[in-house]
Amino acid sequence: MANHKDALKRNRQNIKRRMRNRHYRTMMRNRIKKLRALIDAGDKAAAEAALPETVSMIQRVAQKGIIHKRQAARRVSRLSHAVNGMG
Repeated sequence: MANHKDALKRNRQNIKRRMRNRHYRTMMRNRIKKLRALIDAGDKAAAEAALPETVSMIQRVAQKGIIHKRQAARRVSRLSHAVNGMG
């Protein structure tokens, strides 16, 4: 446990940041799961409509530094490839 005043503050800040990052990461993962479900169901129109929203969410999370920019690019590429490869 932290003993110094500045260490206690740093601990509080880390807790807040971790909770915020978890929130954004969870939102991103849920959006990806919804898109994957549309792809698996074969609903091309809905998947094409959901793709830009999902890509936007992934890029926003990467911009905040929650995931690495290359991981974001990889996720976007794979999702785009899956949607474009439908039907």
